[in-house]
Amino acid sequence: MPTHEDVDDASDASDGYDDYDEYDGREGAGRFFGLTALSTLLPGAGLLPTRRRAFGLALLLGTLLLGALFLFYAWRKGFVTAALDLAVRPRVLLAMLLATVTIALLWCAGILLTARETLPRGPGAGWRAAFAALCCIIVIAPAATAVRYLTIQRDVISVLTDGADETGGGGGGGAEANAWADKPRVNVLLLGSDAGDDRVGVRTDSMMVASIDTSSGDTVLFGLPRNLEFAPIPSSNPLSKLYPNGYDCGDECLLNGVWTLATDNLDLFPGDDNPGLTTTRDVISEILGLEIDRSLVVNLQGFRALVDAMGGVDINVKERVCVDCKLVGGRIVFARGQEKWIETGEQHLNGNLALWYARSRAGSDDFSRMRRQRCVTGAILNQANPVQLLRNYPSLAEVVKDNITLDIPQSELPAWAQLVGTLQSKGSIRSLPITNKVVKVADPDYDKIRDLVQSAIDPAPAPSARPSTSVPSATPSTPGSTPTPSEPTDEIEDIATAC
Repeated sequence: MPTHEDVDDASDASDGYDDYDEYDGREGAGRFFGLTALSTLLPGAGLLPTRRRAFGLALLLGTLLLGALFLFYAWRKGFVTAALDLAVRPRVLLAMLLATVTIALLWCAGILLTARETLPRGPGAGWRAAFAALCCIIVIAPAATAVRYLTIQRDVISVLTDGADETGGGGGGGAEANAWADKPRVNVLLLGSDAGDDRVGVRTDSMMVASIDTSSGDTVLFGLPRNLEFAPIPSSNPLSKLYPNGYDCGDECLLNGVWTLATDNLDLFPGDDNPGLTTTRDVISEILGLEIDRSLVVNLQGFRALVDAMGGVDINVKERVCVDCKLVGGRIVFARGQEKWIETGEQHLNGNLALWYARSRAGSDDFSRMRRQRCVTGAILNQANPVQLLRNYPSLAEVVKDNITLDIPQSELPAWAQLVGTLQSKGSIRSLPITNKVVKVADPDYDKIRDLVQSAIDPAPAPSARPSTSVPSATPSTPGSTPTPSEPTDEIEDIATAC
């Protein structure tokens, strides 16, 4: 005859309980909370001491394998470079988005299954259900944030590249690995535009070219004055028909006017959706004697947003610069009569102050502004913090889509991301501003400019020292000498020294 214990065992079996479920009171509650929390920390880990151990083990091992693969990839490439590399591949972003949703759902399934398998008998079922729900929220909340960021990033990449060449964006073949195999240097045109809702047309307020060594990341910044006259227009550009001898109508025809000149003659550029950028790139390429590979245009709002998203930039201010000011009759006039300055010394500048530091001409000149612009550009390249940018990314992304233009196809983005990582990790940044100490802007010697550019990117080896009986000059001017704030040398020098 069956005993009382046999009846209890049969009843437990029919209710779906196993040996692990015969816990009541404190012991059962502690087991429930402990194992459910363990499944929250490590997917499936809380299921290992239950009859669902096979599912828990598969979930745990799968998670550990994915984590190990990601860490190995990040270690091999470097964490910053790996993040940049993944962030510019639309197909990879889509795969990561789907993987995030799938992993989050499986993780929550493991939590709920752990809670069910370890649920003790007795009162308090409501509190235990609330605890299991809270554990799921702990997993779902960051997963939802990741999905949001991945969606935003994929949208930004598509907008910036006009969705072009997306088939190459997610690949990882040898073409990307050897993107710079035949190019020892790549040259990027960096334009600061003053375009805005309250302005007519586009004026290139800041013009620089970053020439980057593809193996070392060493970079030279070339800054060009906006008031350069007689800008040469290459014969390949349609505007050469109107100006065969360069943009030669005196001080009314300045370098920063070629963008507008092109847009005023759209009939000469059939099929070109951005003749202003095309012409500016062609002219600057001719001036420097460098092939411009790609270009990036940032307007005022985009610049402010970028610096703010970085958390600001640290600048060694070498000259006092006024804020919210303009020059009227030779005097500096402040908006709303409130005097405000960026003082000399080490300063931490937000987006608005960094913009004024880079653009203000009141009390100085275009050449002083060029020197400040290269310092701000160098600070952004050196100080961009991926963690800080990620924290502010949703708001930054909306500004980026509307205020930044680049002509890099999606298939090239991974190679550029790797190059930026190389620059930040081991590259140096030097600069050569083409100022009035280098060339006469009203009568420029373009051959001299091209010689200076070639010397900057491919300096000749220093001659061996020889004994000399000559008396050294009282005011030597040698490359690399440290300029004073009042008397900059405007020679090729490290950005850290100049700024």
